[in-house]
Amino acid sequence: MLSNRLIKTIETHAEELTRGAVKKLQSSPHTPSYHRLSADRLHLQLFEVYHDLGQWLWKNSDQAIQIRYDELGKQRFKEGIPLAEVLWALVLTKEHLRECIGTSMSANSALDLHREQEIYRLIGRFFDRAICYAAEAYEREASPRREDAVATVVH
Repeated sequence: MLSNRLIKTIETHAEELTRGAVKKLQSSPHTPSYHRLSADRLHLQLFEVYHDLGQWLWKNSDQAIQIRYDELGKQRFKEGIPLAEVLWALVLTKEHLRECIGTSMSANSALDLHREQEIYRLIGRFFDRAICYAAEAYEREASPRREDAVATVVH
């Protein structure tokens, strides 16, 4: 199956994918706050996604995605990274993966094309949920502070 083979290829090349994604996040005009983050820490976080992609996609567990990206949203809030940059970082990470898939694989048949499209769909689903869970956690983390600030101004 092309899809299983493609996932294994991605996981096997996780290190290379990770280096490229870190470089993108630390140079993109959409993610200036990421330019100051430790490349080593970013590397570890991105490597986990790429290396374990098959588990994320095939288990199809919203709970596992929610746990991981709730933590990321909270962490990025505490680091003072604007929510828009967190979302851009996730979009750039997804785009980097899809670009690498597009350049490394070519469908030789209608079935291969179908499987490749299915992988793109699964990757999109994964990152859509990651974006939503990270944003929700970020906003939850920010919410009590906003309420405290409003209460201080009102009194």
